[in-house]
Amino acid sequence: MQLSLGMGDEPMINIIWVALFLIGMGYAAVNGTMDDVNKALFTSASDAVQICFGLISVLIFWLGLMKIAEKSGLLDKLSHLFKPVMKKIFPEVPPDHPAMGYILSNTIANMFGLGNAATPMGIKAMEELKQLNRGKKTPSRSMITLLALNTSGLTLIPTTVIAIRMKYGAEVPTDIVGPTLIATCCTTAAALCIDRYFYHRRKRKGRK
Repeated sequence: MQLSLGMGDEPMINIIWVALFLIGMGYAAVNGTMDDVNKALFTSASDAVQICFGLISVLIFWLGLMKIAEKSGLLDKLSHLFKPVMKKIFPEVPPDHPAMGYILSNTIANMFGLGNAATPMGIKAMEELKQLNRGKKTPSRSMITLLALNTSGLTLIPTTVIAIRMKYGAEVPTDIVGPTLIATCCTTAAALCIDRYFYHRRKRKGRK
């Protein structure tokens, strides 16, 4: 899942996407490969629809398990288990603030590869952190840290990747679990280290 810092960066993203599209179309027109581009567009659109339908069953299954975990109290227990860790990662967020609850739910959903379930919670967490930041135009330390965690994406079970591998006939769709866990552990550790490094560097320069 990806989050924005809520600082009005959407127009710039739209400009970048339009620019990439126009550059690609222009390059294809100059090189006489417009037919290939049109074919790729329609083929990719068809493949995207098929992949979406293939993902529905797997996502419904895991979202159902998440709902069962929530109703049974398991999600609350997992939240309490990770709460001490999150308090150290987000020292500026009060432990009982709604933002902490959304951060915990977002993190747990991401760990199970449920980006669709994690996104609303991540957005709510960012909104709560923005309120704690008193509506300032510059992101707070906690907002940057949350974005870094979501970008690195610690994942225990890459649900979406497993579903795509099943769709394309992988012999062992779940053999991606181990490499994904190792890779995301490394990226999360790196993200937190880089986040802390730049925070302390800014602090030394007298900036909050």
